[in-house]
Amino acid sequence: MSWITKNKTTVGAFVGVMIAAYLFYFISGVKATSMFAYAWAYAIPLVLAAMVGVIGERSGVVNIGIDGQMLVSAFGAFFAAAYSGSLLVGILVGMGCGLILGGFLAWTSVKWRMDQIIAGVVLNIVATGITSFYYKPGQQLPGLMPTWDVPILSKIPLLGPVFFSGVGVFATAAILATLAIHFALFYTRWGLRTRSVGEYPSAADTAGINVERLRLINVTLAGILAGMAGAYLSMDGSSSFERGMTAGRGFLALAIMIMGAWRPLRAGAAALLFGFISAIGNQLQADKIITVAPQLVGTLPYIMTLVVLAVAAGKVRAPGAVGQPFVKGDK
Repeated sequence: MSWITKNKTTVGAFVGVMIAAYLFYFISGVKATSMFAYAWAYAIPLVLAAMVGVIGERSGVVNIGIDGQMLVSAFGAFFAAAYSGSLLVGILVGMGCGLILGGFLAWTSVKWRMDQIIAGVVLNIVATGITSFYYKPGQQLPGLMPTWDVPILSKIPLLGPVFFSGVGVFATAAILATLAIHFALFYTRWGLRTRSVGEYPSAADTAGINVERLRLINVTLAGILAGMAGAYLSMDGSSSFERGMTAGRGFLALAIMIMGAWRPLRAGAAALLFGFISAIGNQLQADKIITVAPQLVGTLPYIMTLVVLAVAAGKVRAPGAVGQPFVKGDK
């Protein structure tokens, strides 16, 4: 009960959304299921990418390079799978690309104390250049990503078909990563240390925590999730790679992270909201309620990003030391 009392706004919003969702489901089951399934498919890479941002900024490091990490991972995953004939190899290469670029960002930001925004921008520019230069059309994956149904849970009306039927590796990873990071961040020693180096690194250093090492490890390992987000785009979301296919999703993920107040569960819910906004636009166009260019409908999540950032400004507080390089001995 104490948790509900502390989070009554979040709980109230969740209950309200669920009531509205099921009312919609009972009015039009097929349409509701289709829209929520689309929203979840759109949200999967955003959830994974938002978790990258949460880990980085909770550790005190701004990761503007998430989009670049995703793009290189999408490229590496797709072509590794196409040339090796193995989907597993593609997934592992995608995760490896994210890990390497996470390490690059961590090293330049933490060890070299390079401006974190500039380091992220450099990563994005290099990622765009490399993937465009080495891109070769005509390749295809050796097969479709495997899916499965979760027993019992897949039979739940609305939630079952959306979240537990036709489940894939990346959808499972998004759900488990969100739950695991939330638990680890607020209920484990690692989480306490991570939050301390993101809020008061000098105090954490005085307490015996190696601030630089923890930041290096966190930002580097978070790259694995960025790698999975990128691999999803090219191996599951579309089964192909195109230049610039991330389309700014890394920046959307940062807006989602802010909307979620740097908390994993709230960020996951915010990603679903972004997905549902996109689904509403597509459904309105399919029903011919609005007749505009598809490209304009595709801008809805980005418009939502601007609205979120404008509303959130001054209403949510970032970790105290985010973006600030740590120099041992500084106060």
